[in-house]
Amino acid sequence: MKNTKWLLLMALTLVLSIFLAACGGTDDKKEDTTKDDGKDENATETPAKEDGEPDAEQILNLAESAAIPSVDSAIVEDAVGFNVLNNVNEGLYRLDQENKAIPAMASEEATESEDGLTYTFKLRDAKWSDGTPVTAEDFVFAWQRAIDPATGSPYGPFMMSGTVKNATAISEGKMDKKELGIVAKDEKTLEVTLERPVPYFLSLMSFGTFYPQKEAFVTEKGDAYATNSDNLLYNGPFTLTDWDGTGGSWVYKKNDEYWDAENVKLTQINVNVVQDSATAVKLYKDGKLDRAGVSGDLAMQYSTDEEAVLQPETSVFYMKFNQEKGGKETPLANENIRKAIAKSFQKEDLADVVLANGSLPANFLVPKDFAYDEDGKDFRELSGDHLEYNAEEAKDLWAAGLKELGVDSLELEILGGDTDLSKKMDEYFKSQLETNLEGLTIKLKEVPFAVRLELDGNQDYDIQISGWGPDFQDPISFLDLFVTDGTNNLMSYSNPEYDKLIADSKGDLALKPAERYEAFAKAEKILLDEDAAIAPIYQRGLIFLEKPYFKGLVSHPFGADYSFKWAYISGKE
Repeated sequence: MKNTKWLLLMALTLVLSIFLAACGGTDDKKEDTTKDDGKDENATETPAKEDGEPDAEQILNLAESAAIPSVDSAIVEDAVGFNVLNNVNEGLYRLDQENKAIPAMASEEATESEDGLTYTFKLRDAKWSDGTPVTAEDFVFAWQRAIDPATGSPYGPFMMSGTVKNATAISEGKMDKKELGIVAKDEKTLEVTLERPVPYFLSLMSFGTFYPQKEAFVTEKGDAYATNSDNLLYNGPFTLTDWDGTGGSWVYKKNDEYWDAENVKLTQINVNVVQDSATAVKLYKDGKLDRAGVSGDLAMQYSTDEEAVLQPETSVFYMKFNQEKGGKETPLANENIRKAIAKSFQKEDLADVVLANGSLPANFLVPKDFAYDEDGKDFRELSGDHLEYNAEEAKDLWAAGLKELGVDSLELEILGGDTDLSKKMDEYFKSQLETNLEGLTIKLKEVPFAVRLELDGNQDYDIQISGWGPDFQDPISFLDLFVTDGTNNLMSYSNPEYDKLIADSKGDLALKPAERYEAFAKAEKILLDEDAAIAPIYQRGLIFLEKPYFKGLVSHPFGADYSFKWAYISGKE
């Protein structure tokens, strides 16, 4: 989400200062299937045996990082909204406990045409919370509404344009929304036509923007739709109650109309907004929360606590090197200068001592434990490490760069956040770079997140601490950021060979998975080893305090942060 972790991922400023969604599970992962006893063949069962059977009262008390802005699937663009949506509604597919996209509202795996352009989905017998059936027309209506310019959806055009047939023209007002490539063949059959083969298309089907909406209900509610919990319909594991549209608390209750309700163990989840980590920890210690996020200085303090849970994430942070400012080349247009800086700071110490929250040093852009080839091999194994710390090599590159520029010293500015931890990290970079690169002076510009976004948009910076989190499971979610003139490039980086590899991955290689991944690996090598367009820093981790009786919470590496569907309480005294 462009305004949260999801898309233009809050960079360092917000990430390190805000107590993120105090519910998560192991940042993403876990499930089983059964085919007997009259159960749906795609029904799932909580893996309770090894952790104890659900017992006691199945009520949780959790915290969120902010109030809910919206639960309208066409309008949602923030982490909290997508988290809520993921637990009270459901699309054609859902991420399971192993973060694999599996049929949800779809009753079976989709049928794909040989050319990869048409998908046919058969819907299961599922109901809305008012007892009416979920139909193929509900998906048609919701997708058309999300792409309609009149709706003003932030994610509809972003997710569908260039993917679903005619979406781009419709979003630009050049074609009627009814021409979108989605058709209800009958009440339980949905056909989707794409602009091009999209290897990760079924992964997209678990994303909130693609959820169904009941046209009659939305029309009846008009402007009041999705303004509070009474003006919403639900087809997911839980319903939303006690949300007035503005308040700092809400309640999830088990949805008895949900198709897989027998495997939903929790009966109620009470959620309160808690923005301050210290407050969350106190509530946790007082027994008023079952899970609490810790950040900043508290992360190190509680990292060894017996109830601490390290939660790895798929958000990667890096330095952006701006090569042009005010129409003129900057010193960072010099390849050797960029490489020198990228290799001159110790990432392990930063992750272990400064961050101390389970974050991993990153010698890559595409994160670990995120994208896998057809054989299940992590993309990181294929692509390897890039731009590793090497102070001696950095010194040689720096000297060569200065010589090429005809100078013996440089002054550069790092644009970062204004939180205490952000400032500590920036000071760390300043110390490392000035120590290892003779003649370099680093100035620090520490500003609020909104200001940083403005400076980024105007390309008014030298070096910027930035980051990205994926919305779908594919390396291109990261690599597409740095194509020439890309909307998120904003640093005047350009490499025709890189651009071609990314374009090929969407074209000729779209249906050739092995060759496509090889292209991605080549692209990452060009971006990092050859050009040092950016300097990777770390893959984010988070620390939570979690009661030992809180079991089965599943966290996700893309899309919504977490699912409560398989969570339960066991062993609570």
